[in-house]
Parts: sequence; C-alpha cells; structure tokens
Amino acid sequence: MKREELSKSNIISLVMTGLGFVFGVFCLALSYNLFFVPNNIVVGGLSGLSIIVNELFGINAQAFIYIASFILLIICYIFLGKEESKKVLLGTFLYPLFVTFTSPIAKVLINYITFKEILVTVILASLLYGFSNGIIYRLGYSTGGGDVIVKLMCKYFHISEGKGVLIFNIFIILFGAFIFGVDTAVYATIIIVIGSTIVDKISIGISDSKKFMIYTKKIIKVKKIITKDFETGYTIFPTIGGYSHTKGSMIMCVIRNRDIGYFKEKILEIDPDAFFVISDCYEVQGGVKKSNIPFIEE
Repeated sequence: MKREELSKSNIISLVMTGLGFVFGVFCLALSYNLFFVPNNIVVGGLSGLSIIVNELFGINAQAFIYIASFILLIICYIFLGKEESKKVLLGTFLYPLFVTFTSPIAKVLINYITFKEILVTVILASLLYGFSNGIIYRLGYSTGGGDVIVKLMCKYFHISEGKGVLIFNIFIILFGAFIFGVDTAVYATIIIVIGSTIVDKISIGISDSKKFMIYTKKIIKVKKIITKDFETGYTIFPTIGGYSHTKGSMIMCVIRNRDIGYFKEKILEIDPDAFFVISDCYEVQGGVKKSNIPFIEE
C-alpha cells in the first residue's frame, strides 16, 4: 500500500513538474514574440541571435531557431555526451514549437499592450522574461540552444558557467547594439538585470527570515530572549578568537523578517559590544518552537 501511495505521489510530482516546465517555456516564447521581436530587443541567447540573423540575412527568425536548436542538440550529443543531451532534449523541441504557437497570440495581444513609453514595455518584458526563466531553472530544465553553447565554452575554455553565460550574452547584446543601435542594447541590459533578479527570487526563493550568528559575553541573557520573547530555538557553537585565541561561544538562530529590528535592539540592549552577522534564510526546515521546549519557564 505504501509503495502504491509512493508511486502515485511520484507520478503526480512528475506531472506537475512537467506542466510547470511547459508553462514556463510557453511564457518564455510569448515574451520573445510579444516584446523582443517587435522592438528588435536582443537579450542574448539563440532568440537574440535569431533577431540579428533575420535583420542581416532575411532568414525567418522562427526557422532559424528550429534549425539552430536541432544542430546544437546534435553538437551537444557529440561533444558533451548523452547525459547533457537528455537535459536539453525536451526544451530543444518545445521552445521552437511554442515560438511558432505563440506568434499569432502575440499579434493579437500586442494591440492591447502597445505603450508610448518604451520603458513600460521593457519593464513588462523583464517581468515575463524573468518569471518564465525562473520557473524553468527552478524545475531543473533547460531550453537548449544558447545553453549548449555556454556548456561548450565552459568545457573547452575552462571557465565557470556563470562567466560563460555572461560572455555569450554580452557578445550577442553588443552585436545587437551594432545592428539596431545602442538604445536597444540598454533596454536589453535592463531586461537581463531585472529578469535575473526575478529568476533568483523564483529559483532560490524569497527570504522570509534571517539567520543570526551572535558572539556575546552575555550569552545566558541572549538565549533567554530568543526562547522567551521570540519563541524559537538556537544552536551554540564553541569558538576561538583568531587574534586573541580566547575561547567563547556563538549562537545561531533564525528570526522572522518582521522581528529583525526589534531583535537587534534587544541584543544591543543586553550587550552593546555584541558581534553578530545577519544573512538571508531562503528556506528553513525543522527546528524547535517554544511549545516544543518543555523546560522553558513561562
């Protein structure tokens, strides 16, 4: 029975992941037809290259995406292997299909979202571009195309994937600036910056709490306010000062965003010389709450 339930759960999870990926690719293709093609905005990748090729040689942008995607899939299989090819296989087929499918939809929608100010269009493009890529990356998929070129650069030029993406996109954007003008390159840069921020928020998560690492000589009083006033647990690490070689203790705890200011005030009120480091917590699992600590006195 448990195996059947586990199997059903896995199937549902797989279906939901697949649907999420399809939706992400649909939105990405829509952003291409709705914002990038009509305004000649080259944001990098194979899509940006298709707009440039269409302008220079008159080759249909959609046809170029089809042909280039499949050629890059073959190159990926030859030079990067079977496993890497599996990761981009679905996206290689879906993205060009959705580019074709969303083209007439974009032609209808563009009548309702044409603005006098280009910056409004750029902001909308950034939101849709970042949202769609965020979903795709969070689910662990790829649309192939430019990603294959980046992986090849990483393998043969021995650079990180982050640098590879940056170099490739800068090259495409500068090429677009040469063809369409500097202003379009500025718009593309804005879209990438805003879009990348949204991708991070979706793929990593929005921080709803903060992790505190606190070094204080008033450790007993700090522990008390953590458990009594903020109703959460903590972990204590033994420390040795790098300069003084003095032994001490450091407290680690997680505090909700809305309580950060008050928590800092309470720490400094107890120990004005306290040292603490605050960092974002994107996900917290487990831990203890006040109700789970029976030895804490009310």
